[in-house]
Amino acid sequence: MDHNGGTLTISAQQRENYLVFAVSDTGAGIPEANLDRLFDPFFTTKPVGKGTGLGLSICYGIIEKMGGKLEVESKMGKGTTFLISLPLQMDTGRQHQETVPDLES
Repeated sequence: MDHNGGTLTISAQQRENYLVFAVSDTGAGIPEANLDRLFDPFFTTKPVGKGTGLGLSICYGIIEKMGGKLEVESKMGKGTTFLISLPLQMDTGRQHQETVPDLES
């Protein structure tokens, strides 16, 4: 959100065997052209020297390693929502194979 402020909303709910966190703002939104690259290491829209573009990439990696999922929904002029789904129970004995539930439901 810009310097004029806005609203930040954080919520959590259980969906199947996952805890789903939603972090939403009423900011300007993310241009559609940037959405596919948002979690790429070193991707940034900031000027040189003002950011490395590692934060979302690192978050994505940590959440995936935990068997979860990180998604983003954004509309220009409406704001952005990040959805973080984390399993309620880690499967430490074998590779995680359960499908993360559809966040639209």
